[in-house]
Amino acid sequence: MSADAPTDQSGWTDAAWAAAIFAVDPVGVGGVSLRSAPGPVRDGWLDLLRGHLATGTPIRRVPLNISDDRLLGGLDLAATLSAGRPIAERGILAEADGGLILLPMAERLSAGTAARLAAALDSGEVATERDGMAARNPARIGVVALDEGIEATERPPSALLDRLGFWLDLGRIAPVDAVGDDRRWDIAAARTSLPDVVVPPEMIEALCGAALALGVYSMRPVLMALKVARIKAALSARLSVLPEDANLAARLVYGPRATLVPELAQPNDPPPPERSDDDAEPADAPTDHDQTLTEMMIDAARAALPADLLAALAHGMPQKGSAQAGQAGVAKAAFQGRRPIGTRPGALVPGARLSVIETLRAAAGWQKLRRRIAGGDDGQPIEGRRIEVRRDDFRIQRREQRRSTVTIFVVDASGSSALNRLGEAKGAVELLLADCYVRRDQVALIAFRGRDADLLLPPTRSLVRAKRGLASLPGGGATPLAAGLNAASTLAEAVQRRGQTPIIVLLTDGQPNIAQDGSAGREAAGRDALTAGQGLRLRGFASLLVDTSRRPEPAARTLAMAMNARYLPLPHADAAAISAAVRSV
Repeated sequence: MSADAPTDQSGWTDAAWAAAIFAVDPVGVGGVSLRSAPGPVRDGWLDLLRGHLATGTPIRRVPLNISDDRLLGGLDLAATLSAGRPIAERGILAEADGGLILLPMAERLSAGTAARLAAALDSGEVATERDGMAARNPARIGVVALDEGIEATERPPSALLDRLGFWLDLGRIAPVDAVGDDRRWDIAAARTSLPDVVVPPEMIEALCGAALALGVYSMRPVLMALKVARIKAALSARLSVLPEDANLAARLVYGPRATLVPELAQPNDPPPPERSDDDAEPADAPTDHDQTLTEMMIDAARAALPADLLAALAHGMPQKGSAQAGQAGVAKAAFQGRRPIGTRPGALVPGARLSVIETLRAAAGWQKLRRRIAGGDDGQPIEGRRIEVRRDDFRIQRREQRRSTVTIFVVDASGSSALNRLGEAKGAVELLLADCYVRRDQVALIAFRGRDADLLLPPTRSLVRAKRGLASLPGGGATPLAAGLNAASTLAEAVQRRGQTPIIVLLTDGQPNIAQDGSAGREAAGRDALTAGQGLRLRGFASLLVDTSRRPEPAARTLAMAMNARYLPLPHADAAAISAAVRSV
């Protein structure tokens, strides 16, 4: 690295402190969420952490699709069938007792696996079944969640993330910044002196005040910050927490969790009025020293926030986890109503069904060879063993489920040109409803005009309800295209949670003039429409954009690309043509 290379070591310095603090007490800190793509920065941090750990510390890597039996421990079915007696399998969590768990692609972790990991972090043990009796194995672990998500909504499940003390975004650190760390901490000495480190009462009050000011309302981050401050003092060979220790704790723990941007006192603010000797101050009133400590910690946490996050917080914090809220419903519904279509070799993972007949049929051809290997050359069955079944013999039922489709029509009902298309939209919906009786599909209708979007027809197969809703479809006014796309996204997510497949059909000329906040302006409205279209693309909804202008518009084609939708310019389309296009999608 050249001497004049522009580097910013602050991000890597905080990450290095987090690695050392986590190595002192992995169970107390809980874990670390590393948001970064695979690369030299992440590898460098992991190597730094391994260098701090004691020799022989167990580190186990948990696959994304791990089964409950392998994670928690349970009955080893293949070994049990082979030995003719119950054989217990020790889970990964129990194997990692006193060490670390690595979670690759933690942003794709299932809610069930995250809940089991969270329970182990809370209790330090896992419950298993052995010989018909419940047993508990120690599982005092720390978790390193490797978050490789790209979008803001791609995060590990909140049940697990809330229990991890550090949320590090290594993607903001350039590879040239990860040049190592010159400090040499005595991790063993810090671990020994940690129980003797005390936190002054005013430091506890300041940490609590900083958490409230930053919008961190849970007690778990406050307790984690106290733990981190004590470990930082122990690493610095002190037995009492100083402001610099608490500031680092606030920056590492509160910074990524902040939901508010507090307004601190400015230098030009007028001083507070002077008190006379007769004015008695309450005994529990905060002192100037306590207020200074709190402001120092708030400043430290603010320094850890990126500029884009500060801007987002200033305009209102977006809802977290909303994109993941409906995924569990889709997975649950996917297992309902399936019919078997054959078998395949596979493992007994959650949700899989073992085909006993096919498993025994696969094992039958190997019995003579297996008996010779186990008991001799005569090939006779060994006493107490009827048939030997191994893991490779397992046959899992293959199942399929036909998921019904909901076609969501999003109609631009603004202006005179859109009024000419409303009759075609009504005719297309009625034609599709006739097919729904055969395919058992549904149709919904959303119209946007003025400043809002309205759901005129909820998902239905009823032709009577459809005609009644279509008859009341109004027209005229401005074009809030972003509002219509967001309404379609909300309805599509609700449809997906019910285990159905949504298809969005947008009829518009692609010329919005009302932004998402209700203000007028074509430029802002166009940006909001593209943002809403990209949201539909990220959620993977199948869509079709029907350009209803008199001649194809570049704006409509651009919006179709943002939505990843099929573009259909139909300046002279009729209801039958639109219906045929929807069937092709």
